[in-house]
Amino acid sequence: MSGKNILIAHGGGPTAVINCSLQGAVETARALGAGGRIYAARFGAEGILAGDLIDLTNVPADTIARLADTPASAIGSCRRKLTDADYPTVLQTLERFDVGCFFYNGGNDSMDTCHKVSQLAKQEGLDLRVIGIPKTMDNDLVLTDHCPGFGSAARYAAISASELALDASALPIHVVVMELMGRNAGWVTAASALAARLTNCPVLTYLPELPVDEDKMLADIESVWAKGKGLLVTVSEGLRDSAGKPLADTGIVDGFGHTIPGGTAQHVTDAIIQKLGIKSRAEKPGLLGRASIPYVSQVDRTEAYDAGSAAVYAALSGRSGSMVSIQADREPVYASRMELAPLADVANAEKKFPLEWVEDGCRIADAFFDYALPLMGGDLPQYAILR
Repeated sequence: MSGKNILIAHGGGPTAVINCSLQGAVETARALGAGGRIYAARFGAEGILAGDLIDLTNVPADTIARLADTPASAIGSCRRKLTDADYPTVLQTLERFDVGCFFYNGGNDSMDTCHKVSQLAKQEGLDLRVIGIPKTMDNDLVLTDHCPGFGSAARYAAISASELALDASALPIHVVVMELMGRNAGWVTAASALAARLTNCPVLTYLPELPVDEDKMLADIESVWAKGKGLLVTVSEGLRDSAGKPLADTGIVDGFGHTIPGGTAQHVTDAIIQKLGIKSRAEKPGLLGRASIPYVSQVDRTEAYDAGSAAVYAALSGRSGSMVSIQADREPVYASRMELAPLADVANAEKKFPLEWVEDGCRIADAFFDYALPLMGGDLPQYAILR
């Protein structure tokens, strides 16, 4: 592989730590003396198709180091789902820039792209090593204990929900409904349920894995509200009713062909006001939930860097057709290690939130917090509870 170039691309929604993986890949390639040039695709697959690459080879080390504190994607991302007609152009770009190692950092659809590029390169007899770098705050990639981006989003969800819960219980005049990102997987929304542990406010949590009977939801809300201690309701943006229909639907489809959810908190708020006659207000942090650097998890930041670094090590040692996989031990103390999983087994598979970790349809079991707390990084706030 001596003299061959490296190409890194980002796909899908950015996270607070996606640039840490980029940093890990670039710094490791430099440290190993990979030879050749280090390219990044401008706006992911769009840049690959257009041959629009950023040359990172001689970018100053201190600029690369600042990636650790930079949210979103420093090289740009996209939601472009490649078609069969696109892949010949992808290979032409890889050949044109003499790319020997290709790294795609993303979620389910990005791993599918990675897998197809790997297969096609093999069919065409190209000397190309392809490694996927996991990234998704949704935490829904299979064959990895968790995904870089989730720990920081979970920390944000837990702390922000706690702040809303304290407000809701301090002035208990309305039910507060908080909407969190998660179209099909409720991992981040589940983290918001930690607010019930950190505050004196009741919290009801609803995930997209469990269809919601709206009448029962409202009955539960009314019952808890009647106790007079305030109430925080946290919901996933992709929440569905008992018929499988989204409670709120924007009617818009993204570049991957997914329906874009949104407005779930407002829908539930309207139902509380109109059907229960209780004041309610909707809160939606939205993109802040995945891009906030002040709430970043140090564990997440370190593991994201290690995932990028491990991808480069794997490719330069001859591995291909794999995704970096995080394996973790939680006892006696949390520790993780980077391994590899076949892209063929990861592509387009989706890891849902375990239903056994949901109690009564709206309460999150302790087993989830045993899983998630180490990923959130460091101590969570300890509040003064005087009531």
